[in-house]
Amino acid sequence: MTEPTVHSRRTVLQGAALTAAAVVGATTLRAFDAAAAAAPASRGIFGYGVASGDPTADSIVIWTRATPPRRRPGDPVAVPGSGLGKPVEVEWELARDRAFQAVVRRGRVRTSAASDHTVKIDVGGLHPYTRYYYRFRAEGETSPVGRTQTSPDEAHRVHALRFGLVSCSNYTGGYFGAYAALGDRDDLDFVLHVGDYIYEYGNGADRYGPAALIGTRDAEPPTETIDLAGYRLRHALHKADADLAHAHRRHPWITIFDDHEVANNAWATGAENHTPGTEGEFDARRRAAYQAYLEWMPFRLPDQHTVPHQGTRFFKRFTFGPLGDLSVLETRQNRSRQIDVPGFTTSGGGFIPVGVPAVDAALADPSRHLPEPEQLAWLQDNVSDHHRQWHLVGNQVMMTPVRWPGAALGVPGNLTLLNSDQWDGYQADQNALLGHFASRPARSGDVVVLTGDIHSSWAADLPADRGPGGYEPAGVEFVCPSVTSDGFFELVRASLPAGTPTAVALAATARVTGAVAATNPWVRYLDGVGHGYALIDVTPERVQADFFLTPTPTDSLPDPRVAAGVRPVYARGFQTIAGSRRVSAADTPIGPRSDHPAREHGRH
Repeated sequence: MTEPTVHSRRTVLQGAALTAAAVVGATTLRAFDAAAAAAPASRGIFGYGVASGDPTADSIVIWTRATPPRRRPGDPVAVPGSGLGKPVEVEWELARDRAFQAVVRRGRVRTSAASDHTVKIDVGGLHPYTRYYYRFRAEGETSPVGRTQTSPDEAHRVHALRFGLVSCSNYTGGYFGAYAALGDRDDLDFVLHVGDYIYEYGNGADRYGPAALIGTRDAEPPTETIDLAGYRLRHALHKADADLAHAHRRHPWITIFDDHEVANNAWATGAENHTPGTEGEFDARRRAAYQAYLEWMPFRLPDQHTVPHQGTRFFKRFTFGPLGDLSVLETRQNRSRQIDVPGFTTSGGGFIPVGVPAVDAALADPSRHLPEPEQLAWLQDNVSDHHRQWHLVGNQVMMTPVRWPGAALGVPGNLTLLNSDQWDGYQADQNALLGHFASRPARSGDVVVLTGDIHSSWAADLPADRGPGGYEPAGVEFVCPSVTSDGFFELVRASLPAGTPTAVALAATARVTGAVAATNPWVRYLDGVGHGYALIDVTPERVQADFFLTPTPTDSLPDPRVAAGVRPVYARGFQTIAGSRRVSAADTPIGPRSDHPAREHGRH
């Protein structure tokens, strides 16, 4: 296990203060115990629930895990990752109504230990912008019923488009109240998860999250995930969570991985949190992680032949009629290694000083890439499509240039830093992309980048041609908070003496975030305290992001993540008006939808 780097994402803010939960009808399948990830395998064939994803106009992926029953009472249970269990024949149905009186598609599939007994069906031949219900049957048992819908993608018709944006859901970091809140909503077309769906850390010295949850929300397996069995069991732990299962049952998801689905700060041939030798070969570890991800997620692997790429193509595009499209990037598999600076980082990126000639030259090196050049060209082509009003980009790490004042981060001297794991660490790609966004004609569609990773909430202009006189806006970026992973507030609070009043920690956090925003004039909003999700609403006139955050910590509730019943609530809203390419404040929260998908037997 690699120790955290000196100025890693998890540790850099610790010095800053020194200077300044149930699914209806399935609750019994989701109880937590000492082996939470394995428990549902003993409680029915479909103990891991159901999920759907990657909706298009005429297709949807549906998913479940069919745990085979034991042949004899004394046989071991075929828990995820065990390689045990006989093959299982699974029937599936997709209908227009909850009672399955209007079944439109059905079939049968055989699953086995080769796929960890997961089942994934790509159901085609469906109607656009239509709600459906699905279920599975095997060995005399029936799964929970899932609800899903196809994309609002009709060539000559504009529909409403609304979805949740989430990232960074560390199981040991807290309860998944953001997922519960999303599951309770009835107005979403899908949930967009832009990375760190799982974390690889174990329960030992590498444990990540509040100590109050030790023994209550522990990782399974208890050690770091480095092989196929471990990654499978870690995914199972998340699918066994009641709040996450609720959100999966209620909405289709569009997902992409970031680094923690493999290991922290991963690049093409290694990761900060990978030790060659003691943890095996990185390529083998990554293959195992990708296999488990594809098995356990309702993810449609895109066509591998029509678009140039390197390795396996995971990036993909979704369209929503004339309203817009969504390009989902993948920025880990082929990225160049992050720039390290001795004394700051040594093993895979983090916060490093700028203004040093050798460092600046390395950051600007055109041979270093975040996505491979073929994927970058694909994205540039997508946002050049003048037939759509909005070009949404699902993205893992911040694209907005951000300079971090060293004084605010507890770094000695008058230094300015950047995070070399973000787009800032790959400035040739960053500048080329922002320049392309800025150069597009006014009526060719506006770019809105949707990001996670940094465990805080941001609304920012994407600045091109930055200089003393200002900048040219190229689009906007909305960054969602983490579901549970430590943010600014947790890191600042951890650096203060025990017993420091919560108000003091909040004030110290505000000084840090205020200094960052002041250093970067294109940053219009930055909250480093709340956890939750962003609600994204798209109309021809604007794209609005409403941030739903956990309550402000108090001395009586110093960490809302450890309270199972806490749900994020509306905090702030920001928007970008069509043609402006800038962020502005939204006066009111997002209201009711302008239309709804077709339901039951009829179409609206």
